[in-house]
Amino acid sequence: MAAAENHGPKNIVIWAYLVILALVSVFVSLIIPSPADTVVIFALAIAKAALVLMYFMHLRVENIFIHSLFFVPLALVVVMFFGFMPDINHWLY
Repeated sequence: MAAAENHGPKNIVIWAYLVILALVSVFVSLIIPSPADTVVIFALAIAKAALVLMYFMHLRVENIFIHSLFFVPLALVVVMFFGFMPDINHWLY
């Protein structure tokens, strides 16, 4: 039986990317002014989440059905966020 070939990067390389992105997000929070840094930090967090999903959870080799299971909870979170937004705005202002 032939050994399984690994065509993707090793886990340590993905871990190094995650550490670099985490350090970049810390430096962004120190350098960029407040409203803009939040957008950049969220973008970096999405990139880190995508790396974790694709490589550590092995979603890059799964079929489309498994990928679609990700979007159901994401849609629920978005609906709940915008559903609770009037209550949040009521208490903040």
